[in-house]
Amino acid sequence: MAEERQERRRGEGARLVYDTLRDEILNLTLPPGEAIDEIGLAERLSMSRTPIREALVRLAGDGLVLTLPNRSTVVAPIDFLNLHHFYDALTLMYRVTTRLAAEHHRPADLEAIQARQAEFAAAVTAGDEMSMIATNRNFHLAIAEAGGNPYYIQLFTRLLDEGRRILRLYYYPSFQPSLPHPYITEHAAMIAAITARDVAECDRLATAHANQIVQQIRALVARDTRQNHPL
Repeated sequence: MAEERQERRRGEGARLVYDTLRDEILNLTLPPGEAIDEIGLAERLSMSRTPIREALVRLAGDGLVLTLPNRSTVVAPIDFLNLHHFYDALTLMYRVTTRLAAEHHRPADLEAIQARQAEFAAAVTAGDEMSMIATNRNFHLAIAEAGGNPYYIQLFTRLLDEGRRILRLYYYPSFQPSLPHPYITEHAAMIAAITARDVAECDRLATAHANQIVQQIRALVARDTRQNHPL
């Protein structure tokens, strides 16, 4: 019984470390390439390094940290040279998860999707960019979960989190609140198509939505490149 309690406490500690580091990585409190200070983290969270290492293994599986040959750990860099692969995979996952949601959703799934849409709309109304980026990600994950394919959910989570880091890196200083926000309108159309189980319309809407997001990221990255490397 004592061993079971100790194991549970260790698991809870690893979860705390995982949640803390994941939030800090996605919000860029820990930027790409930043070294993870295990000793400092252990002191800050008042725990041993064992749950910290367990959390780092999980974060490595998520693609959010890298273990270097010298056994140090850093926040995973963003691979800007191969963003075209990211765009292709992201677009495909938007399409396939929305199609599957139309085919397989249950009433509880629609409730979850609507709840995430309400959270996104509230973030837009408040002009809270960080929350907009996070709640948009949660909206599309709710759609993926309605589709029921765990492999797609895992891959889409990783892609959306990478997109969240890129948007957080470039998007924050530029937001101009406007209503109705186009993403709210597009999300509503996707919900209607999923509810109607219209697979073809879901595919069309998801493709257009993904293309718009990809173009947004490309424009933001290109703008930053021009600002930092003027001709």
